Amino acid sequence: MSEEEARYGTDWTGDELDLIVADYFEMLADELAGRPYAKAVHNAALRERIPRSRGSVELKHQNVSAVLEKLGMPWIPGYKPARHYQGTIAEAISRHLSTDPAALDLSAPLPRLPELESVFVSPPLTQTHEPMPVSLRQLISKYDPVERDRRNRALGRAGEEFVLDLERRQLAGLGRQDLSSRIRWVAEEEGDGAGYDVLSFTPAGGELLLEVKTTNGSARTPFFLSRNELQVSKERPEDWRIYRVHLFATSPKIFTLAPPFDGVLHLRPELWRASF
Repeated sequence: MSEEEARYGTDWTGDELDLIVADYFEMLADELAGRPYAKAVHNAALRERIPRSRGSVELKHQNVSAVLEKLGMPWIPGYKPARHYQGTIAEAISRHLSTDPAALDLSAPLPRLPELESVFVSPPLTQTHEPMPVSLRQLISKYDPVERDRRNRALGRAGEEFVLDLERRQLAGLGRQDLSSRIRWVAEEEGDGAGYDVLSFTPAGGELLLEVKTTNGSARTPFFLSRNELQVSKERPEDWRIYRVHLFATSPKIFTLAPPFDGVLHLRPELWRASF
């Protein structure tokens, strides 16, 4: 019996998982930088150090993708998130991020504008919450994806610029160059006080107030909504929209949400303003 056969069905050791995670982040860095790499070559190299099958190694890479999805991070497109995993994979990712915190915010160049029909998608369906391993809850709490996205000004700005260019191209393509030229990047010109980021228009000429929320994570990554943004959405519900930009680093997609948000979003207070 080979060593690989003897290990079949046994739990992965911490050292094995550390190798898997380090290898995954190496491929992810290449993916985001546009550098060529071969998954099969990485898989074979790992199996020279880990007595596991090709399929087992690939499944563990998919488990890493699932955890990164929960962290609001990009993942390797070829490794679709596989969510049935043990908490030990989250522990290994936590160890990796503790020693290499820069891996948490791997950046990618501003994506090229894709074909319009491929960008806009439907919002994610309502999903029941599944039990989460304690180690994963702790990892998400330590590297809160919502707070990271909020603080990442470069990401937010890039997402707004992406939407700005997209809206201009969309209206120009509909023969409304007059409206396209009037689109304004309000957040850049006036700051964040307007309650929306981009002023665009419908093909008929009506105003669209677009609040852009950008993440490198999946469509289900939570996001912050400010009191001011929520107020403007109530004052002008026919015009105000959330543009949720997701998978921004790899294959940008957008879904839109229109108020009211009852039954669509769970809104809960995260901060309280204290005064005497």
